[in-house]
Amino acid sequence: MAILALLFFLLNLIAPALITLGAFSLWFLFFQFADYQFIEFSTENNRIRLRYYKAISFGGTSFNEIEFQNTALKKAVFENSFFGKNTDATFFIRTNKGVAEYPSVSLSALKKDDRLKMADVLNSISATP
Repeated sequence: MAILALLFFLLNLIAPALITLGAFSLWFLFFQFADYQFIEFSTENNRIRLRYYKAISFGGTSFNEIEFQNTALKKAVFENSFFGKNTDATFFIRTNKGVAEYPSVSLSALKKDDRLKMADVLNSISATP
């Protein structure tokens, strides 16, 4: 879309260029607000692993990862916003010095069914003593 807007400007088609630039800006702002992230979630070998990186990033595609033993999970909190379309997950982990909180991870790019399955798995793990 940005290239198309540039092409319209070069061809001196100002109105289509501004419309295309406006559409691109709205698209970009939506994905920044929604904080879409690609997610890889697993609970293998008695460990919870969540690997994630932003769907739209202008600084590269470096990923972040959260990994800990199943027994360390105290609770997982899922917060919904924007009429349930955006979901953030926050993990609370037992440590030797108390409870630690990981930064929230956006689950907005996941389908609602996948978010519910993930919540069920994490809630069942945190419920076991």
